[in-house]
Amino acid sequence: MASFPIEVLLGVYLGTLTGIIPAVVAWGLGFLFKYFTGVSIPAFAVVVLSLAIAGANGGLLALADPTVTQAPNQVTLTTAIIVVLMISLYAHAQGDKTGETLPRHLTFRRLRDRTLSSDVVELVGGFGQVRVSVAGDVSDLEGYPPLPDDVRSHIREDEWTYPADLPLSELEQRLADTLRTEYDLADVSVTIDERGNATVAAAAPVGSLSKRVPSGKRAVSIRALVPSGLARGDEVTVHLADGVVQGTVVSARSDLPGQEREEPPATAAQAKEAATSTDDATAADEETSEAPAVPRSPTTAGGDGRLTLAVSREDASRLLATERAHVVVRARGTRREFELLSMLRRAGRRVRKLSVSPNSDLVGGTIGEAAVRDTYGVGVLAVHQGEGWTLAPRGSTELRGGDELFVVGSRDELTRFSGDFS
Repeated sequence: MASFPIEVLLGVYLGTLTGIIPAVVAWGLGFLFKYFTGVSIPAFAVVVLSLAIAGANGGLLALADPTVTQAPNQVTLTTAIIVVLMISLYAHAQGDKTGETLPRHLTFRRLRDRTLSSDVVELVGGFGQVRVSVAGDVSDLEGYPPLPDDVRSHIREDEWTYPADLPLSELEQRLADTLRTEYDLADVSVTIDERGNATVAAAAPVGSLSKRVPSGKRAVSIRALVPSGLARGDEVTVHLADGVVQGTVVSARSDLPGQEREEPPATAAQAKEAATSTDDATAADEETSEAPAVPRSPTTAGGDGRLTLAVSREDASRLLATERAHVVVRARGTRREFELLSMLRRAGRRVRKLSVSPNSDLVGGTIGEAAVRDTYGVGVLAVHQGEGWTLAPRGSTELRGGDELFVVGSRDELTRFSGDFS
């Protein structure tokens, strides 16, 4: 007869081998019941079932069965039963935990909402940030003309800094928006991994001025005394002999007599190229001059020049009949709405403008009857009907075909909500 320690070791060995299948069954039962019903199976029932599967007669009663207690190898059998019991209890607890934490509706969006690896996060001023750079070459988007080599090179060598607490899907969207703005790209696709390495596919710019003209507007060029520091997007008032015209600057150029025309680069790629050429030109004479900083946003130097404004069709005809005009820049004040939009983006929310289709099931009902917030999880910020925009509309507001809505919510919620409008 073997010694007591040897019998215990044999029992542990036998229990481990015998307990594998009962442990799998215990984990599966715990996971399935918790995931689909939210109810945990009593551990006692799982243990009895596991011991029965392991071949112990009568489940827990095997601990008092004479076949076990009076057997020559009772220590080995008892130890094996205890090991099976412990493995089954642990497996059941892990299955129950997995069933509770696993998302009920697992979507690709949820899988993409992963975050960056902690070792690439930099702490600056108490806040985490990450530097995103392009890994590999910048490829072309199918169906578009090839990307120019200089733009491709500048994108490849550029680097961007973003908050580190954003999910990767949000970082990808922000980088795509940045590339469209800085390089005036027609389209761009971005994928970022946990190390902050971006894979970029981009399309060359298609058109230039026409892309910046809002829908329903016309671009007209006029000669005027251009204010210093005027930039694209500024709001101006043009004084004519028969009245005034309100417009938005889409491009501006000033011609200074006796001086070279100042035309700052229109894109980040051109800005970097200009900065590089300036540095090369002044490298041989660093003691007498310093390379001027090249602005990333184009602004005018002031003086006589030309403005291209986006105006309505009627105002376009009036501007075309004018040889020279007087331009006054309108103040925009502090744009707090950008801070609000930034906060919404950090919280994973978006603001989208939607139009109600005449064939939508929501036509004829009210916002309250549609239970927009409870059903879709979105909030209606404003609604535009025949009489104009209504901010924070009441639940009694009736929806009609052709109405326009500003709604806020996550991408998935907005997509689901807009689907019922079509």
